[in-house]
Amino acid sequence: MVASILHASDQGLASDGSAHNLMERLSFYKASTLGLGMSDQECFDLASRSRLRTFHRQDRLFMQGEPQRELFLLRSGYVKLTQLSHSGSEVLLWICGPGSVLGIRAEMNARPYSCSAHAVKPCTAWSWDHEAIAFLMARNPRLRQNMSAILMDRVHELEERFRELATENVSRRLALALVRLSKEIGSQGPKGTEISLSREEMAQMTGTTLFSISRIISQWAKQKLVLPGRQTVVIPDMRRIESLALEE
Repeated sequence: MVASILHASDQGLASDGSAHNLMERLSFYKASTLGLGMSDQECFDLASRSRLRTFHRQDRLFMQGEPQRELFLLRSGYVKLTQLSHSGSEVLLWICGPGSVLGIRAEMNARPYSCSAHAVKPCTAWSWDHEAIAFLMARNPRLRQNMSAILMDRVHELEERFRELATENVSRRLALALVRLSKEIGSQGPKGTEISLSREEMAQMTGTTLFSISRIISQWAKQKLVLPGRQTVVIPDMRRIESLALEE
């Protein structure tokens, strides 16, 4: 690690030229699903070909239909993934938090992005262009394995969400979505776990109507299960929502 840091400092890889900043970057990579199980040198190779990008609220990382050009590892902030239907209606697929890998495919090529990614709030992300990732995957089998594992996890999650849409009632689907989101984008505040999500977005993610979500949130508010806001929901005791999600 020390040799890598010194070499990185000579090459100016740390954004402020400091060894400390590079160590922080390498630690973040190793803790992420992208760099899981990698050696210090392999993470350094990732760092040497990445660049840190900043996005303001509503900035796009990539757009549905555009050729795939970059892979992103979200460092801070939240990103919303959406997809347009043939009729032009926008559907919210997911909201990603720090550590999420965006723009990933089984083979990094110029195929179009299948969805769009926009910053929900100001965020930063490390990015790699197509050529850099293709080069790294060719020399780093672990990176290829990690990318395949990320894709398999997403397929599994999609299967779970599809099953929920087909078999679970709206209340349980909402509870399951909130449990997932609390782990992805939840922030701890004085009143509990806060999730920045509008009721319309909750409806999109659970495959139901705005009316149904509003009705359930109102019922839960009376039971003190949630504290609803204009664009947020606060969960005072996550264990109560988890119990709803686990109910048979």
